[in-house]
Amino acid sequence: MTDDSPSSPYSRPVSPETSAGHPVTGKKLRSRHVMMITLGGIIGASLFVGSGNVIRSVGPAAILSYLLGGLLVFLAMRMLGEMAAARPTIGSFMEYARVGLGDWAAYLVGWLYWYFWVGVLAYEAVLGGETLHEWFALLPSWAWSLLLILIFIGTNAISVRTFGEVEFWLASIKVIAIVVFLGAGLLFALGLWPNASFSVPNLWEHGGFAPNGIGVALTGVALVIFSYFGTEIAVMAAAESEDPAKGIRQATSTVIWRILLFFVGAVLVITMVIPWNELPEPVNVAAAPFTQVFALLGLPGAAVVMQLVIFTAVISVLNSGLYSASRMFAALADQGFAPRLVAKRSRNGVPLWALVASTSGAVVATIVNFAAPASGVFDFIMNSAGLVALFVYVFIALTQMRLRQKMTPEEAAGLKLRMWLHPWLNILLIAAIAAVFVVMLTTEAGRTQVWTSLIATGLLIAVWPLVRRNLRRRRASADAEVPSA
Repeated sequence: MTDDSPSSPYSRPVSPETSAGHPVTGKKLRSRHVMMITLGGIIGASLFVGSGNVIRSVGPAAILSYLLGGLLVFLAMRMLGEMAAARPTIGSFMEYARVGLGDWAAYLVGWLYWYFWVGVLAYEAVLGGETLHEWFALLPSWAWSLLLILIFIGTNAISVRTFGEVEFWLASIKVIAIVVFLGAGLLFALGLWPNASFSVPNLWEHGGFAPNGIGVALTGVALVIFSYFGTEIAVMAAAESEDPAKGIRQATSTVIWRILLFFVGAVLVITMVIPWNELPEPVNVAAAPFTQVFALLGLPGAAVVMQLVIFTAVISVLNSGLYSASRMFAALADQGFAPRLVAKRSRNGVPLWALVASTSGAVVATIVNFAAPASGVFDFIMNSAGLVALFVYVFIALTQMRLRQKMTPEEAAGLKLRMWLHPWLNILLIAAIAAVFVVMLTTEAGRTQVWTSLIATGLLIAVWPLVRRNLRRRRASADAEVPSA
């Protein structure tokens, strides 16, 4: 068996009931689960707390930064949606990269994506453990972190339906908090809230809309694009739903208004209510911009409420991150890029070994952080995963472009979901990501992420010849077992 793809990218589609030949059994996600995962999947601490850093650096023009970053993500999701609607599979973009670009691309993007989530799981576990320790000091932070990991191993291990139900309620809390924030904040900015005055001019009265220059707003895209990463989880989850095609169309078609409402809308409200140069550095929840706005609204216990909401966001990411990491790891094993053991699934279709292996990486990183915080190992893991979002979007653009090139005009016309202006928007997305990459090299923190990410990628490339050799042996053995006609 060679690295060649079939003549038509969808001539042998993977059924939504399978992942590389493994049946997906057990209870599946319902439409409401996919809908709420789609709505709340990308709302995390990076929005609730991290938006303050972006606004303080860019000014009100941070609205443009979030808008441009969201546009790039929207284009990538549309490309992914075209492929997923025609070929629903749990492996998602890793499987499409294999069909469109070859084994090397699937291997690289799959392992990088899994590595990213291992780092995220460690970060969220540490953050959640420290938050619980502040509330309940009877256990040390590391114990709380490990307990959280065990809890969400359980929610993921029972069934995909259990994962979806937990994520449904966690995402619901985040969505409700955002909606309340947007509604009350808008009334306050318009002077329609008790004891409030018209504050919309905050957008331009304190040094202008772009006080640090419009160029800084463009460089701000590099800061915000990582806040959107995780949108693709909805497409992966839709492949395990009762109606994959509907879920995928829903996830990809509504992403633009989710970005406009939750991210751009939230930043717009913050910059209208509070002068950008008066925002404190968000070193904790009490200083987060969302908390500051709720405090101005006169809502009692604003800091406590936001701490609860942000903790919900943390454990939501922990829950969905375990799902994403385990599914990608299992898909890697299905294709021969990881040990076969990892591909084994329970009767409910859950890849338990992949789940445990993904968690093990997070546990090690978490223990290292608490046991040897000065070692730099934890920081390396977090920084080296920094460019994965950009890598994944580039692979999605290249893969969709390649798969469309392989299609006949009739096949392209029959697509359930189509990318517009092909291939020009693909080229635009790749060029924009290259620009973000260059911008990252202009800051010390950005350069750290670039170089550590390149080191991690280089290690994967160095191992590829061994993986390819094993892959060829595995496929030769499989071909030898098939009786000749």
